[in-house]
Amino acid sequence: MSDESTPWMRLLRELFGDDAEAALEELQRMGMDPEALAAQSGLAASPAMMEHVLGQIRALVSQSAGEDVNWKLAHDVARGVAAQGGDPSVSSATASLHRQAISEAELWLDAVTDFDPTRLEPRVWSRAEWVEATLPTWRTLAGPVAVSVSHALGGLLEGAADIEDAGGMDPSALLRSVAPTVCGMHMGQAAGEMAREAFGATDLGIPLLAEPRVVLVPKAITEFAEGLDIDEDAVRTFLALREAAHIRLFAAAPWLPGQLHTLVERYSQGITIDLDALEEAVRDAGMGDPARLQKALNRGIFASQHTDEQNATLESVETLLALIEGWVDDVTMRAAAPHLPDVGALREMMRRRRAAGGPAEDTFANLLDLELRPRRMRDASAMWASLHARLGPEGRDGVWSHPDLLPDSEELGRWQAWVDAYVSRGEGDEVDRELERLLGGEDE
Repeated sequence: MSDESTPWMRLLRELFGDDAEAALEELQRMGMDPEALAAQSGLAASPAMMEHVLGQIRALVSQSAGEDVNWKLAHDVARGVAAQGGDPSVSSATASLHRQAISEAELWLDAVTDFDPTRLEPRVWSRAEWVEATLPTWRTLAGPVAVSVSHALGGLLEGAADIEDAGGMDPSALLRSVAPTVCGMHMGQAAGEMAREAFGATDLGIPLLAEPRVVLVPKAITEFAEGLDIDEDAVRTFLALREAAHIRLFAAAPWLPGQLHTLVERYSQGITIDLDALEEAVRDAGMGDPARLQKALNRGIFASQHTDEQNATLESVETLLALIEGWVDDVTMRAAAPHLPDVGALREMMRRRRAAGGPAEDTFANLLDLELRPRRMRDASAMWASLHARLGPEGRDGVWSHPDLLPDSEELGRWQAWVDAYVSRGEGDEVDRELERLLGGEDE
């Protein structure tokens, strides 16, 4: 085992110095025999391939040094997952087709809302481009949770590794990169899976770009349309409508993206880990297999009980997301109704997709332990429709002028009464303004 000519020993010598042989013994004790794995895979017979693999391992450990989460790995995993099944670059013809759908959608939206389109040029992206553009926001929103998981996982792994007598080697040296690696894989897996399903940059209801811009991902739209008995052009335009409606809302209410991000960050920072559940997951997965450990993180490792502050923040997040989705649903329906015969089916299809737990719901649940409730979205859509019927599009959209005008969670639950009160309050304001005008005229 002390043969310095073997690639494994050269790597271990680089990592652990004089404790390399002790490190190798510990790897074997954990059920990982590098030399046996190399022989079984045929790597031992290919020095070039062996050096490539060792280079990857060396880079992995180096990336994780001093980090709570290996974000470089998260990026690479997300790109790899997004590319599964093919991720071709967007051709000029495909880009033109989707930009045309966006232009058409913007014209239709002009007829149902006074919110202006963004001045930024729309983008038509491959899944890889989607990952590159959105990953910084993933890091901001889910980073606090990933760090908490990494700390908890690192503590469990180090506690489980009884290597105090391993030739004087630091007990945590061998495992120091495991938790950052596992959490990087977990983040990358979630972002990559979302990239495979995302139609644009607003599927989560939370803006994933620094500036509001309409984005479409043709590959996801085409694959989605293949499972429907609806013409792909109609599906493309309907999804462009939803994306453009989201972007108009975020641009017209500039306070909204910031408030959403603040709420999600506050919620994620307060999430606690169920150490018993995590320990069971680690024990079942085996601490020597980062891939199995990463999958184990999907098995309910978050504490089931939240603090009162956590519950309040969670309620605010869910309510705001429901209000956004409800407004987009109502506006999209009105914009599409004169033009798309299948708009009813498309609308119901999107609602069922959310109710069944689509990629957005899965991502929130896996990364943030945040469950979206479709019933609230239906209530919100009905509320916006009622406001439109009584106040018109300008009165409906005026609610977004300030966060204090929006209903809270309890008010959304009894939205009919809230609409009555809101309309009455507006009528009262009109009377007050008219009285002020008349009184002012008399004074003159």
